[in-house]
Amino acid sequence: MPIISMFFGIIVRMFYFDNKQHHLPHIHLEYGEFKAVVSLTDGKMLEGTFPNDKMKLVLAWMVIHNDELFANWSLAIGGEKIFKIESLK
Repeated sequence: MPIISMFFGIIVRMFYFDNKQHHLPHIHLEYGEFKAVVSLTDGKMLEGTFPNDKMKLVLAWMVIHNDELFANWSLAIGGEKIFKIESLK
């Protein structure tokens, strides 16, 4: 699963052809032992657990890069190469 961004120890990934299980555009997050799946449409956690302070960073990053995330999602579900997204600074 390609890494699309990394910041403050958080890894953000997006799978190819990953629209079967959750049926929503989403990203996969990793931070230490924590893993979560988060909806791109509303920022709700679909699966897993994640520290609140790190989730706030992710949600802010998602707002900033909303268009890029949805563009990547369209590419990913079609099996096309996705691109890196700038990290949160």
